[in-house]
Amino acid sequence: MVDYKRRINELPKGSQILHEPLLNKGTGFTMREREELNLKGLLPPTVLTIEEQKARIMKNFHAKQDDLEKYIFMIALQDRNETLFYRTVIDEIETMMPIIYTPVVGKACQQYGHIFRRPRGLFISATDRGSINTILRNWPNPHVDVIVVTDGERILGLGDLGAHGMGIPVGKLSLYTACAGIDPARCLPIMLDIGTDNEELHKDPLYIGIPQRRLRGSKYDDFIDEFMNEVKSVFPDALIQFEDFANINAARLLNKYRNDFRMFNDDIQGTAAVTLAGLLASQRITHRKLQDERLMFYGAGTAGIGIAQLFVSALQKNGFSEDEAQSKCWFIDSRGLVVKERKKLTESKLPFAHHHSPMHNMLGIINTIKPTALIGVSGQPQSFSQPVLEAMARINERPIVFALSNPTSMSECTAEQAYSWTDGRCIFASGSPFEPVTVNGKTFVPGQGNNAYIFPGVGLGVVVSRSYVVPDTMFLTAAETLSAMVTDESISSGQVYPPLASIRDVSKNIALAVVRQAESDGLMDSVIPDNLNQHIDKYIYKAVYTDYT
Repeated sequence: MVDYKRRINELPKGSQILHEPLLNKGTGFTMREREELNLKGLLPPTVLTIEEQKARIMKNFHAKQDDLEKYIFMIALQDRNETLFYRTVIDEIETMMPIIYTPVVGKACQQYGHIFRRPRGLFISATDRGSINTILRNWPNPHVDVIVVTDGERILGLGDLGAHGMGIPVGKLSLYTACAGIDPARCLPIMLDIGTDNEELHKDPLYIGIPQRRLRGSKYDDFIDEFMNEVKSVFPDALIQFEDFANINAARLLNKYRNDFRMFNDDIQGTAAVTLAGLLASQRITHRKLQDERLMFYGAGTAGIGIAQLFVSALQKNGFSEDEAQSKCWFIDSRGLVVKERKKLTESKLPFAHHHSPMHNMLGIINTIKPTALIGVSGQPQSFSQPVLEAMARINERPIVFALSNPTSMSECTAEQAYSWTDGRCIFASGSPFEPVTVNGKTFVPGQGNNAYIFPGVGLGVVVSRSYVVPDTMFLTAAETLSAMVTDESISSGQVYPPLASIRDVSKNIALAVVRQAESDGLMDSVIPDNLNQHIDKYIYKAVYTDYT
């Protein structure tokens, strides 16, 4: 953990301290601190506890009428007092997560240049080839535990937002701290600004990135290679999380780097783990075994393929052959049902292409294949129509419907539609939050299959273990750990994920499991200490003020 008391003593006394968000306490500085740090007169005379400060923050937060204004308000707080920001987010996680991350972060990214206040993280541009090492060394803290990086080409379900996609790494790292306790001083968001093909951004005078077409081909690959190698050189202990890369690059880059770098792709592996966890928890409602499920994926991009691959791994762990496991996964893409009879199938789709006549209508496909679970990873809003969901309910006593596309506006259906059109019998989860729904006198609380249940805990486990790489076995054990933490009370209301209020406990349990998995896989230099629980606690940031006297 960072020694904040030592860091403040390295700064000139006086007003500069108030401009360091990791050190600033605002009106929380005691009178003795104000005297010793030359802060007297620079603050109003009243001294407030962090709890009193938080109460004021929440009053002002709730006074904001617009969610984007709430986002701007919280980012402004983060920019001036990170301890208070994280105390507020941790204590009010159910209120804050939709604001600082999905769905509101999507709207924030769309307007990022227009609401830009203060830079966070590093912007590395296409014009910086050959000097990436220098840029990385400009970061003030040489000790970095977690990097979240994007090139902005596929921000949530919103498409190419270029440099405006920086909101994603910033938001993800906020969740690393809030949900798992990664020290914010050891987090680094990075935007790889390699251009944008979004013509509207080229025309926008407030666009903060370089207004040129995206790098492609060998120029793109060379740029990413330089970035990865320089990160390993400058921050050798850092975990690198890839976020919101386009389908044409996401899986390819994951496969290229996963065996040589401490990295993973959250859109692929994190999404896979949280979805598998939901399927595992669903067994307590459906009373089906995992091998009894027949999964229909609407969308055959990297997220869907990643879920299917982890599902296959889970079945293989239970003794099934790869072919048997793959036979239980079906895909619908923009050309209809993915079948072997189709020409020019991509390599990633081949294992899940089955012998079947081509079909194009989703309702017809559902009635023919008769899936037990319908999983939306398409980014196509309202694509789960009433006839489709009614068919799922006719085929299954308890159909599983996961509408996972983010943000909320891109969800394949709403919670109300899913429950209403299945007569309250579906098991529903979504990527973004929905309000509870009452059908036939029973109230259902929609599960949120948010990757925040997975990546912070996996990240903490990797940081603690210093695992050389991040294999899929870690995500499988994370999914199993998460599903086991769903209480009977949650299950009774239709939830297949724990309440967000328990997410710190969830993340810690996942971290414990990941460390043990790293040891089992032979990926650690050290031996797990006997007091692993207490050992992990030493890594967890607590949002409390340091006494600087």
